Amino acid sequence: MRPALRWVAVCLLLPLLAGCATLGYYWQSVSGHLSLMQAARPIEQWLEGTRASEPLKDKLRLAGRIRAFAAQQLHLPDNASYQSYADLGRPAVVWNVVAAPEWSLEPKQWCFLVAGCVSYKGYFDEAAARLEAQRVAALGLETTVQPVPAYSTLGWLNWAGGDPLLNTFIGYPEGELARLIFHELAHQVVYVAGDTTFNESFATAVERLGAQLWLEQASAAAREEYAVFDARRRQWRELALSLRRELMALYASAGPPGLDQRQAKQDLMQGFARQYARLRSSWGDWPGYDRWVARMNNASLAVLGEYEDLAPAFERLYRRQGSWPAFYEEVRRLAKLPRPQRHQQLHQLLGP
Repeated sequence: MRPALRWVAVCLLLPLLAGCATLGYYWQSVSGHLSLMQAARPIEQWLEGTRASEPLKDKLRLAGRIRAFAAQQLHLPDNASYQSYADLGRPAVVWNVVAAPEWSLEPKQWCFLVAGCVSYKGYFDEAAARLEAQRVAALGLETTVQPVPAYSTLGWLNWAGGDPLLNTFIGYPEGELARLIFHELAHQVVYVAGDTTFNESFATAVERLGAQLWLEQASAAAREEYAVFDARRRQWRELALSLRRELMALYASAGPPGLDQRQAKQDLMQGFARQYARLRSSWGDWPGYDRWVARMNNASLAVLGEYEDLAPAFERLYRRQGSWPAFYEEVRRLAKLPRPQRHQQLHQLLGP
């Protein structure tokens, strides 16, 4: 396809993927993604040229091995995605605005043409994201702006070069880099419009299971590094999910919110912060989840649930099916069911 026609096609397709509600949002979605694609170059060019440092070249070679492993061992799509690299010159590729009511952990939904209803609104410019968060907060919702290192175009743009590796995550430790690539490729296997929890929990399960397999053949140093990082993540996640359950119980209690409920909510939040501080003290200089805890609210807890709630069910489903192809086929079957039915079947895998 000629370059001019390629960009026209992308301009027509991307709004459907990004889901623009206004002309301004339409333009930032299209121009932001086009700038990303224009910055991307095949990995081979980076390895052969002089622009990349030797540490970066080592990371790109590692990413290439992870990409091949994803296709060969995890049966994830073998296509143009993650065969190129772009340095965007910023710490995140997009910033997601998430919002939730004061007395609920159900995130606000933004509804778009192809993606369906999703619980975030992404911006390529941080300032624009924060302005949107302020607008939504003025409506009485709790909001958070989350920097995102990568996103998936669901395979729709593989003909135009696919999703590139980015400076926003290429420096991750080996195990974390593998997790991210596996997660984003999983979105190309199954994606259900309007069901963020299903999509993200499935991809989270794939990244965890895939990382375990990757690390079995990785170096001892990579396994040790991952073990330390993952242990800390699990400790934090256990605390955060416990708080989430306590808040859900509080919000479900009878009667309209009053001073007693507000105090109970504040007590739970402060109790979590104290528990985290004790945990954090054992981690040394590692910053951990300090920024997340400092800005914690219903919106950030709502996002956490979408990535975690059904992930254990998908992990059990994989073990029950016994192979990646069989697992993906069963997930595709679930994806065709109405949302209540698919969630019910997944919750049954979790047991009582």
